[in-house]
Amino acid sequence: MIKSMTGYGKAEATIGSRKFTVELRSLNSKQFDLNVRMPSVYKEKEMKLRNWLGNEVVRGKADLGIFYDADSSEKRITLNKKLIQAYHSDMKEVATEIGQSDVDYMSLIMRIPDVLRPEKEELNEEEWDEILKLIKEANTMFQGYRSQEGDGLQIDFEARIKIIMDLDASLEAAIDARIMRIKDRIKSNIDEVIEPGKIDQNRFEQEVVYYLEKIDVTEERVRLAANCNYFLENLRNGDAQGKKLGFISQEIGREINTLGSKANDSDIQRVVVQMKDELEKIKEQVLNVL
Repeated sequence: MIKSMTGYGKAEATIGSRKFTVELRSLNSKQFDLNVRMPSVYKEKEMKLRNWLGNEVVRGKADLGIFYDADSSEKRITLNKKLIQAYHSDMKEVATEIGQSDVDYMSLIMRIPDVLRPEKEELNEEEWDEILKLIKEANTMFQGYRSQEGDGLQIDFEARIKIIMDLDASLEAAIDARIMRIKDRIKSNIDEVIEPGKIDQNRFEQEVVYYLEKIDVTEERVRLAANCNYFLENLRNGDAQGKKLGFISQEIGREINTLGSKANDSDIQRVVVQMKDELEKIKEQVLNVL
């Protein structure tokens, strides 16, 4: 079964006094591109986390977000008391010297850099272990979403490949009719310049066969069928990859194009156009396959 590059997973839990939320999502991309958003206290774990996610996500533009709602009792900012006292003393001294007594010192001091500073938080390994469980839970949901999307893609691929193969089978009558028209046209053209009784039938048959061989599409149709079956085989054997399916679809397109260029027949061309339409839809969807 195939997987889509599009995925989404979310997990939530309360760890200590904080409610954590982990979200993992991805969209299609040629390469693996991961963006991680997490509190700075856990940044030392980011590289190891990226390596693990690289093996899980494999390909696509992915975003991992780790967020938490802090408890109201948590103290996040500390006051630099010594610095505040020093500024207050200096301001008061200057205000006295210039005769200014009605001054809101604290309002001025709180605007000065470094007066308020974030409280430095230490990494809690036990807390990180619980967060890692949440990440893995989100990844499980993420992979399930990818598989579900992949099931839909597989059904679509199988239906469109079947349409292409059915269209190819429908060419039999048109190809037989084309051969008869070509024979009649060549015979008619020869009759215009050579008297009917003077035509060498063996030579005539040889020329017809030579011409028909040049526009024969049997080889292209055999390769087209083989590539379509190979596409389906890769879909169903569990080893399907988006890039590989893309290469096979290119080979299918090559045979369809050659079939169209050698057709020399309006009925066959109409069928070829329908094949190309189905193949373009396959190529668009292959870009979403992992």
